[in-house]
Amino acid sequence: MVDRRYPPIEPYETGRLDVGDGHSLYWEQCGNPHGKPAVVLHGGPGSGCTPAMRRQFDPARYRVVLFDQRNAGRSTPWAGEPEVDLSANTTPHLLDDIEQLRQHLDIDRWLVWGGSWGVTLGLAYAQAHPERVTELALAAITSPDRWLIQWITRDMGRVFPREWERFRDAVPAAERDGDLAAAYNRLLHDRDPAVRARAAQHWCDWEDTHVSLAPDAEPSLSLADPAVQLAFARVVTHYWANGCFLDDGQLLRDVHRLTGIPGIMVHGRYDVSGPLDVAWQLAKAWPDGELTVIGDAGHSGGGMPSVLIEYLDRVAR
Repeated sequence: MVDRRYPPIEPYETGRLDVGDGHSLYWEQCGNPHGKPAVVLHGGPGSGCTPAMRRQFDPARYRVVLFDQRNAGRSTPWAGEPEVDLSANTTPHLLDDIEQLRQHLDIDRWLVWGGSWGVTLGLAYAQAHPERVTELALAAITSPDRWLIQWITRDMGRVFPREWERFRDAVPAAERDGDLAAAYNRLLHDRDPAVRARAAQHWCDWEDTHVSLAPDAEPSLSLADPAVQLAFARVVTHYWANGCFLDDGQLLRDVHRLTGIPGIMVHGRYDVSGPLDVAWQLAKAWPDGELTVIGDAGHSGGGMPSVLIEYLDRVAR
């Protein structure tokens, strides 16, 4: 497969933004300072941006803004520190952070790129601030709805029964029939570092199991540094245990607020943890959004980057 990504680039500017509640966000700008503005919303929640995300944008045409969300990546305080409190990390906080960053960089409107959790965050942002969004480019379509969290943490056991039993049995017996995300969240904040580390490892093992049925899917989180595992698992379970701090069904209910905003949704056929009907229902309710299903991709990979780059090139022209 031809790699259509642009060559690696470095930021032309980096900085930190104090957004309140003791949080400082890392941000960077890449590409052309006079180009079409675009903001990148990373997945997780809790993973942080990577250099590879810069490579989907033509550096001659785009002014690309990347930032690490609260408690993730290079933003501080970092969730990998055991004493860090996550109570001021919610979806409304993140939406306000995006607006603060836009104003700080003196950008009027921008394209919003989101992957996985970044899709949920991007849709919520566009629905809250439609006048600030020129287009949406979304990969691996997700939803914050309770049924999908249940699907990932419990129903997926029908697809991966052996791995799921290990995942379930890592929590206390009394909690195995309840909210597994909440149970893991409690373990990840235990005073005993060994308990925290075991919970983070089990959570990341399960993440790597369920993200894709594609034959070339490779583990990443389960092999990560223990501190990175802890940071990621803490933020994810904090959000999932609280319904991602959004009303159930909110994104589909408010999809009419995207009227007039064009966009693309790209989803992998092998993305078993993100059922395709989430993207399908959204596409039916959002006339300005186009849905492309990638037959060789899971939660990422395959032909997904090429389709996104083609769209980004098209709207930049």
